[in-house]
Amino acid sequence: METEDVTVREQLFHDRVRETIICVLLFICLYILSHFILTHFKKNAEFVTEDIEDATVNKIALWLCTFTLSVAVCAVLLLPISILSNEVLLTFPQSYYMQWLNGSLIHGLWNLVFLFSNLSLVFLMPFAYFFTESEGFAGSKKGIMARVYETAVMLLLLSLLVLGIVWVASALLHHNTARESLYDLWEYYLPYLYSGISLFGVLLLLLCTPFGLSRMFSVTGSLLVKPRLLENLEETMNCTVFEEASLSRKLKSNASCWISANVEAINRDFLSVKSKRIALELRKRVSPWQRNLGYPVAMLLLLALTAVCVLMVCFHVLELLFDESAMPRGMEDPHLGLASFSMFGSLGAAVQVVIILYLMVSSVVGFYSSPLFTGLLPRAQDTTLTQIIGNCVSLLILSSALPVFSRTLGITRFDLLGDFGRYNWLGSFHIVFLYNMLFAGLTSACLINTVTWALQRELIRAFGLFPQIEKAQFSQESERGQKGRRVPWGPWGVKLVLEDTHPSPSAQHKQHC
Repeated sequence: METEDVTVREQLFHDRVRETIICVLLFICLYILSHFILTHFKKNAEFVTEDIEDATVNKIALWLCTFTLSVAVCAVLLLPISILSNEVLLTFPQSYYMQWLNGSLIHGLWNLVFLFSNLSLVFLMPFAYFFTESEGFAGSKKGIMARVYETAVMLLLLSLLVLGIVWVASALLHHNTARESLYDLWEYYLPYLYSGISLFGVLLLLLCTPFGLSRMFSVTGSLLVKPRLLENLEETMNCTVFEEASLSRKLKSNASCWISANVEAINRDFLSVKSKRIALELRKRVSPWQRNLGYPVAMLLLLALTAVCVLMVCFHVLELLFDESAMPRGMEDPHLGLASFSMFGSLGAAVQVVIILYLMVSSVVGFYSSPLFTGLLPRAQDTTLTQIIGNCVSLLILSSALPVFSRTLGITRFDLLGDFGRYNWLGSFHIVFLYNMLFAGLTSACLINTVTWALQRELIRAFGLFPQIEKAQFSQESERGQKGRRVPWGPWGVKLVLEDTHPSPSAQHKQHC
């Protein structure tokens, strides 16, 4: 009997060690990836300064940002890893090499992500920001520790302020409970705070994701070569090269007759033609298959993913009306390998993973495309440390709310594990139902608006109904010198030639030359 107990304890010990090693290896890989990402965007001048103290403080803050970004990436991968692990165990139920993949490992990973995400959001990122802005108390000895003391005091004051706000909010909503649990910090106020943070993240995803789904078409179109119907690429290339050479000779000419000419207008025309020539060269290098099929296939794929996402949300709305199990809820013990979380089996699970990642990418695109957060957009080798901290906090809020967001919309039936399923608002049918309706309505409106306008614009451009808008505008600007009037344009971009009986002096000099 004792031998069996020892064997069970040894097995539990080995399982715990194996799970710890797997989690540590996964986190190390994500930390290295996050380090490379932040190194690509950080401003090197802030870390190579003459003041060694400032450089050390910035490096410590960058390490904390790297930790936070790695936690955010791990939060994005929580649902995909869980769904794929279940499908792998269904496919290989008796495999010896898949014994390490079990429910205990997945449950522990969810708990670690929840712990580290809240630790980073509540403590590490405020500490990094106050640490970089601190200089030590007045009259104290300068150094790293003086900054640490000032940062600790600022964090303490911020914690008291946040807890006071949480207590007032809970007292307004739940008067009796707040009075009884005034000293119950761990069991009541911290979960209440986490619930409010998750609700804010889910609402932010609700605003950013539909806008990002519509912006994905334009962003993808800017990265690919757009096909042009009824266009002779070689002929257009030759005309552009000749036009660029002509404008270049005008700019480089030293004759006196060009001194009083409108050099700014010619320079604008030259830059426009040069950019057009570079774009044509890039299109010419691309293979015909990629030039003619890459863009339509990418657009159709984005349209299909968005349509499938909207259909899944609409189906989930109907499920909410007739099935109580469709409500998001927590799950203590994930029974992996028993049944698929999609009615279409492994194919449906793969589609769920793709849509979850697609929604995350769309939310990030929508977040940085929003006028409120455009200033946070990172730039390669030119992002300040304060901007890096702001980006890490924003990405952590979005990524930590992604599991709740996906389960609330019914993208997957994988129930939330650990503390992710203990949020107070998840049990409210009205909040969940209204959230699904708002997402479906906003996404459909943004999609219809984007697709119809883009299709109309491409058709007009393809069939030559509105040709060379940019060139016409530049020509119009160059001819403003005639009495300061704009040159009128007829329908479909056809210039109306009006004879001016009183040309300007610069035009007379130009005609004389």
